[in-house]
Amino acid sequence: MGSGGSLRKIAALIGFFVVLKVQAVPTHTGDNADAGELRDDIPEINRDLNHLFEGDIAGNPSRNAILDETKRWKFPIPYILTDSLDLNAKGVILQAFEEYRLRSCVDFKPYEGESTYISFIKESGCWSHVGDEITGQNLSIGAGCDTKAVVQHELLHALGFYHEQSRSDRDDYVNIWWDQIEEGHAHNFEKYDDDFITDLNTAYDYESIMHYRPLSFNKNETIPTITTTIPYFNDVIGQRLDFSEVDITRLNRMYDCATTHTLLDQCSFELINICGMIQNEDDNSDWVQTLSSPADTDHTLAGRCRDSGYFMKFDTSSGEVGNSALLESRILYPMRDEQCLQFFYKMTGAAGDRLAIWIRTEDGTGTLRSVKKIHTITGDGDDAWKIAHVTLKVTEKFRYFFQGIKGSSSSSGAILIDDITLTETVCPMAVWRIPNFTNVLNTTPPGTSVKSECFFSSEGYSFGISVYPNGRDLEYQDYVGMTMHLCSGENDAVMEWPAKNRQLTIVAMDQEPDVKLRMSSTRSFTTDTRSHWNKPVNNSETEWDERCQCFRGRDFGWSTFISHLHLHRRSFLKNDDLIITADFNDLTPLIKTEVPVNSAAPSNEITGAHQARLPTILEKGVRN
Repeated sequence: MGSGGSLRKIAALIGFFVVLKVQAVPTHTGDNADAGELRDDIPEINRDLNHLFEGDIAGNPSRNAILDETKRWKFPIPYILTDSLDLNAKGVILQAFEEYRLRSCVDFKPYEGESTYISFIKESGCWSHVGDEITGQNLSIGAGCDTKAVVQHELLHALGFYHEQSRSDRDDYVNIWWDQIEEGHAHNFEKYDDDFITDLNTAYDYESIMHYRPLSFNKNETIPTITTTIPYFNDVIGQRLDFSEVDITRLNRMYDCATTHTLLDQCSFELINICGMIQNEDDNSDWVQTLSSPADTDHTLAGRCRDSGYFMKFDTSSGEVGNSALLESRILYPMRDEQCLQFFYKMTGAAGDRLAIWIRTEDGTGTLRSVKKIHTITGDGDDAWKIAHVTLKVTEKFRYFFQGIKGSSSSSGAILIDDITLTETVCPMAVWRIPNFTNVLNTTPPGTSVKSECFFSSEGYSFGISVYPNGRDLEYQDYVGMTMHLCSGENDAVMEWPAKNRQLTIVAMDQEPDVKLRMSSTRSFTTDTRSHWNKPVNNSETEWDERCQCFRGRDFGWSTFISHLHLHRRSFLKNDDLIITADFNDLTPLIKTEVPVNSAAPSNEITGAHQARLPTILEKGVRN
């Protein structure tokens, strides 16, 4: 244990967290869903729950499920969403399930009388048991716990994992300042021998979603209880974005996961086999695997690495108008009935070049020869990398393919594609790319917003997103605020008003090319009956927008969605673009979800037939 003076020097190094702790809640309290990045973490929420082990572990802990194989779950895990839960919590729990399905072989199913299950409840705090208790167990998502990242954290406990700083070797990586820990909470900082918990032969992970923050259980709000031996990571530990790469590695090692449930295909074209994609011999040109250059940088590495970074290129500078090239995927076998194809593209030629997305399915004889065009993108003369999301609805084996088409005799450029991801999830309702975001940060006054176009939800509601680059409140100029508002739209006469029980989810996208390793910033709230959600008409709470020729309602969301510090980490601003996605889903079907527990439950042996389970109607209604 170091001296008080040395500790205060360390505290100065993590001023971000000190400021975080002492800043007041944003002033737009009536227009804030919660404190965003400044909201309390699990140790703060659970501070008065002294019966919990390590701050959020219930029951009598034993060896973790990695060492005690009887405590490992069989999949899918039966679950109950009790009606004690807040409606928003039910929505984020289903979001968390989808993250597990995307990155691992872990799966969940509604409870149907099994002997073991997880019952999600709302009690005081956020907590879970460790491993499968065999007879059924509770997991609490209490007040303030309803974020996707907190649910992911508690489910990792349920799956058998302890906190990162409990490792036997933790003293090599972090310092515990025992004299700064609040009385009665020192037990939360104990470490355990590797015959009690194991790290599965992985390095200490400062980025783990299972790590404490520096100010956890502290008695002085400006002095940390835990700091890192490498100072850079003082601002990293305790992140609540998403799973880290090591979190996923451990989970997949523990449960022997060879594949995931919802990731069908992804490719960054870095290898010579281009992920099994093929050229069509019947067209009159080809897509060429091309190395990044100063003239044409790739999207994966953004031109940062010499002799690395490839993309696929269709040259439109020569040949006849109408010449085309086809690039076709390998054969894919879907398990759900809807897919989302996400990719980045760039058109450097004249306006009019086209990029079409097709699917090829069986013709009734088992041969993949029936084709259907799904979507076409037409070049507009803007040669920046852009993102696209295309919905596919395929239930049998298929291929997808890209068709590049030369659209103008004056074209002198090319069509580029990179970083393809195909998942069995629903595409986001709204996608907003804000280019040159560094300039936006430098030129937008605090308290001033940039507004998106108005999007439509699947039900027909029109809504927009506002981004406050330098904070919505003047005292939070080091944060980006993000809010949502309703727009007047063509469907308003038939929509339900107020638009209550809808969950708005905003994602600031980490542009990491491997979707399993993305750590995006995700926040959700659920609407109620307050005036924000009334039909947007000409009144004191709306403003007329000439651009959309519509009334925009009052902003509601987060004044402190993400800090500038975190925004400049990872790949939130690749190519200086901030990409935001949003969804506005009806959670009304989730209001009543609780089912009675069978007191004479049958065996929970789960057959292999469940391994690729289709989502329930309720789960399909909530987008990832």
